[in-house]
Amino acid sequence: MEFSVLGLAEETEHVYVALVRQPRCSSSELADACGMPATTVGRLLSKLVRDGLAVQDDGRPPRFTATPPDVAVTPLIDQREHQLKEARALVQRLTETHREAARFSHPDLSVELLTSREHISAAARRLTVDARHEVRAFDRPPYVDGPGTNLDSQLQQQRRGVIHRVIYDREAVAWPGRLNNDIVPSIKAGEQARVHPELPLKLVISDDRAAIIPFSQSRWGQSVAYLVHRSPMLVALESLFEAQWERALPLSDTPLPPGDATTAAESEDAQPDEETRSLLALLASGLTDAAIARAQGWSERTTQRRVHQLMCQLGASTRFQAGLTATRRGWL
Repeated sequence: MEFSVLGLAEETEHVYVALVRQPRCSSSELADACGMPATTVGRLLSKLVRDGLAVQDDGRPPRFTATPPDVAVTPLIDQREHQLKEARALVQRLTETHREAARFSHPDLSVELLTSREHISAAARRLTVDARHEVRAFDRPPYVDGPGTNLDSQLQQQRRGVIHRVIYDREAVAWPGRLNNDIVPSIKAGEQARVHPELPLKLVISDDRAAIIPFSQSRWGQSVAYLVHRSPMLVALESLFEAQWERALPLSDTPLPPGDATTAAESEDAQPDEETRSLLALLASGLTDAAIARAQGWSERTTQRRVHQLMCQLGASTRFQAGLTATRRGWL
């Protein structure tokens, strides 16, 4: 039996379409219009009435009218969309099963190529959710999800004791909404965060067992990625992360040197608010006034004024000196 676009049998849809064009007609009149036997049309009309696609009056002979298409057909479309969604989910599960089976059959398969956004997102989520000890990441634009989308799952992991060490590209810090909606809440929950002027790639490493590298990026997000399993390549990626970690500037609180009473007094007397800390983080990332304005939602004039006020407060003549002084006071 062939099915139409709407999910009805082909001859059932043929009768329904004819009934839409010719309302309040009898079974025999509709049979003539469709060029089909009267007994077949009568049977199909009974099915349409039973399924809510047509109504029958009490006349002799009874006459039929099609239910308005927007009322009758929309539920059919919703049902088809639900079936397609389930089919896609099944294909994704089968693809993952096939991939794992292939790796079991070929243990030397240490790198997999992922070529769809759905597979990449699923693999990245699986890596982070399955982490038991530590997640290490390079964070840089572009992004598929909006700021704060994955924050809840990360916070749950951190509460379970999973360490998160993240190096943010300065463009990530400048991304609108990213600092206040993602980075700052993560740091408050225990994430160890640092910033680097320019990261070479996006990267997520789960414990010491797997990593994912999205390497084809566009304004709509990554579309291709490498999934790297335990291998010499994974060890190299771990070494790359640790090397960049040493070079990156901390975004979390920096403890004061022991015994520095003057610095401690300064820190206690004038602790910055959250907005000032955000501004310091952006300055430390090496962003321009225009980039800071976009990240904070300020005008460039407001940004310049705030930067000038902060430098005066710190007694600094340059931005670099302001960063050093803020770090010494424990503000950064």
